[in-house]
Amino acid sequence: MKEKNRIIFLEVPESLKKKVKNFSIDPAILLPVEIDNTDGIFDPETLSWEMIISGMLRVVSQDGFDINITGGAAPGISPEWLDYYRSLVLSIKPEIYHEFTNAAIVKAQNGEFEMALEINRILEGLFPRSPGVLLNKALILESRARAGEKPGSDNDALHNDNTRDEVLLAYEAALDARPVLSDTLFNAGFFFMSRRDFERAKECFSMYVSMDITEDLPPEKIKEAEKIIKDISGQGMDDPGFREAYDLINRGQDEQGLVKIRDFIERHPKVRNGWFLLGWALRKLGRFKDAMESFRKAVELGGTDIDTQNEIAICLMELGEYGSARKELEIALREDPENIKIISNLGVLALKQGKKTEAEAFFRTVLELDPRDPLASKLL
Repeated sequence: MKEKNRIIFLEVPESLKKKVKNFSIDPAILLPVEIDNTDGIFDPETLSWEMIISGMLRVVSQDGFDINITGGAAPGISPEWLDYYRSLVLSIKPEIYHEFTNAAIVKAQNGEFEMALEINRILEGLFPRSPGVLLNKALILESRARAGEKPGSDNDALHNDNTRDEVLLAYEAALDARPVLSDTLFNAGFFFMSRRDFERAKECFSMYVSMDITEDLPPEKIKEAEKIIKDISGQGMDDPGFREAYDLINRGQDEQGLVKIRDFIERHPKVRNGWFLLGWALRKLGRFKDAMESFRKAVELGGTDIDTQNEIAICLMELGEYGSARKELEIALREDPENIKIISNLGVLALKQGKKTEAEAFFRTVLELDPRDPLASKLL
């Protein structure tokens, strides 16, 4: 592991003080300087504002560092010093919020999630409790989780306990920030939808719609949020019993979840998501024919989607109906040509049929989309 550069604290020389405009340098506050740790030697003649800014950013973001102060003991870094560092950075680089935010977004879009989070962590240090920074953290973590979805498992990455909790905590922090942003409510609503937490989703979308009075939000988003609210209320998906059933099945307590979701379906027999959840539990228990009936009922009540087609295909594969399974997967693939779960299951299906060359092609496609995918590597 590469050793981090050191931070030393120094007084600012007069030559550098003159380069800072509209800011009064306090000589009593030592400034952190980041130096190369390769040789441990620091030449004061090389000191620059870039090194000082780098040091201040490291300190306010609470990044790990070694402290070494020439000729004295390590200072206690008080909240006043941190506020001073933040103000000084902003006076030298007033556009840093927009520059770093854009940089984090670009890194996340390129799949460089750890770098995006590192940049955002610096912004968290510079702008504590900033609603925009907290939302960006949640979005980056959510994107990283979705990129890490693995085929062949019962739960996608957003349903994995550790990843789910990490994204959830980030959204909770963004929702607690004041003022809460309309974009935070809108994105959090869809996040809770993905977790089948329809009660929280409805709450977020309802708050989003209510903000339209003061913020003049995009009409298409308002219309979408209102439709979701209506669907959740009309189908009883904010029923606590649905959430309880989902949590039980998600934790692997399928038999208990089965009892809860059947109880929900008795009260709400025309809710598509209830039948999907019943099918999911039955499929996990290996009751593939019963699961198929539940998924077909879900399709009958609300149409099909990629997740349902994938579940139906898995059941068909287990029942030996390979042709029908392939048809379901190919329909799903046309809807989402880069869906790793679908491509991987096509590979699994090809293996079951003894078509090794075809299976290899599917798994190599998976690895092109995600070189770290463990299942594709193992099956290859």
